[in-house]
Amino acid sequence: MNKLKDIFSIKELKDKILLTVLLIAVYRFMASVPLPGVDPLQLSALKESTSGGLLSLLNAFTGGAFARASVMALGIMPYISASIVVQLMGIAVPYLQKLQKDGESGRKKITQITRWLTIAITLVQAPTYITAIKTQFGLGPEAFLVSGFTFWLSSIIILTAGTIFAMWLGERITEKGIGNGISLLITVGIIANFPGSFIQEFLSKTENAGGGGIMMILLEILIWFVVILLTVLLVTAVRKISVQYARRTVAGTIEDVAGSRDYIPLKLNAAGVMPIIFAQAIMFLPLALGQKFPALSGLTNPNGWQYNVIFALLIVIFSYFYTAITIPTNKMAEDLKRSGGFIPGVKPGEDTANMLDSILSKITFPGSLFLAALSILPAIATQFGVQQGWAMFYGGTSLIIMVGVAIDTMQQINSYLLNSHYDGLMKTGSSNRKSNK
Repeated sequence: MNKLKDIFSIKELKDKILLTVLLIAVYRFMASVPLPGVDPLQLSALKESTSGGLLSLLNAFTGGAFARASVMALGIMPYISASIVVQLMGIAVPYLQKLQKDGESGRKKITQITRWLTIAITLVQAPTYITAIKTQFGLGPEAFLVSGFTFWLSSIIILTAGTIFAMWLGERITEKGIGNGISLLITVGIIANFPGSFIQEFLSKTENAGGGGIMMILLEILIWFVVILLTVLLVTAVRKISVQYARRTVAGTIEDVAGSRDYIPLKLNAAGVMPIIFAQAIMFLPLALGQKFPALSGLTNPNGWQYNVIFALLIVIFSYFYTAITIPTNKMAEDLKRSGGFIPGVKPGEDTANMLDSILSKITFPGSLFLAALSILPAIATQFGVQQGWAMFYGGTSLIIMVGVAIDTMQQINSYLLNSHYDGLMKTGSSNRKSNK
């Protein structure tokens, strides 16, 4: 309560939080607006089609807008896809590598490239989405009040505009509000499904004979809190590598500061949720094989053990892959050497890079196993009678994103509070000095 009081006593922080809430409310309102020409009362088949697999993840990321054929049906996902593509291309494209080293000006150019790529991806995904809801998701002609080329073209334009608007909202939150705007929009979309999923689970356990009643609900909530705590450990766990700086430059002179120590934090899960996203995209192949070959029919069930064993293995593989391409141990070693730092007992340069790479490989293994275990927890929960919607919050991408965004936002709020307290102490000290004079 004291922290909440402190938050709303700082005008700048209060204004940032209120602006963030307002922009999120605008996003949620737009996510409920259906595409012109679509009857929202005829979308039950679309909702059933997005109840499992990668489509359920997309629907969760958009807060249900995907299954409502909303003007925000694609949400912020094309921007996420563009960001991933630009990040991966930055490893191989010299021009992007140069921009990454150009500081603020380079960052602005990369942001502009990401925006244009977002529009290009949306212009591909929008007609695919329109075609899919008309031909693959079982919607009858009564669901469309308008048809033909006019509906197709107008829907593509509106979906593209919706994604651009969502991208703009996210950037405004990051710039003027609190927290990472893009991540907050995804998190809010996931949380929007929480009340309905919990109510559905509550009714299932209390109204059905043999459901377990209130005690089973309390047990599920207890297990859920334990999973959240484990997810927090996964997101925040780091291996600290001690670093010593022999010298530093102060006011143009070099002073010996032997014994000055710092550390390099290597995260246990450096890849974040990306291995899960990559793995879920690849799992379309086993699903297709299972539908084509009867001997592999077990792969068509996302809650089956065959599907989840392959899913977990892919997560472990992609954890190593994504960590290797996003954590440049060679660059870290060079930067450390250039700044006059070294790891005690290890030669600067190549030996330091090899040591960092070895440690990163060793901690990635338990981190990837932990991530894989969290990712298949929803499937395990459904095997114990938990409803599909509620099981989604027991692990996987959704829970890891929510925990990560919550921690990041709280850290930013705490930084504002610490700065405010520091400024207050400085003002108090200045007033005391003036009164003593």
